[in-house]
Amino acid sequence: MLSILKCILKNQAVLVSRQLQRTLSSQTEGETRIAHILKEKFTSATSLKVVDISGGCGVMYEVHIESNEFKGKRTVQQHQLVNQTLKEEIQGMHGLRIFTDVPRE
Repeated sequence: MLSILKCILKNQAVLVSRQLQRTLSSQTEGETRIAHILKEKFTSATSLKVVDISGGCGVMYEVHIESNEFKGKRTVQQHQLVNQTLKEEIQGMHGLRIFTDVPRE
């Protein structure tokens, strides 16, 4: 039982270490490309974060974007704007998580 617990703790430490490395490392090429496209479209964005959540494979991303351009739009409309902007990139993805918001005043 003790050896199983040690193994679990060791695996958790490795996972945390990998997450920390990923956090401290620079963006992947895909993250940079997607962020650039979104910055061009949503020029009033006050916050933008693109994360490759596929482990670096570039097939699934998570996008967090805060922009005044979303003001007065329902969440589904905000997401449609992001989807439309990334239309070409989405064709090569397995999935895309989108989180949008309007900046707090």
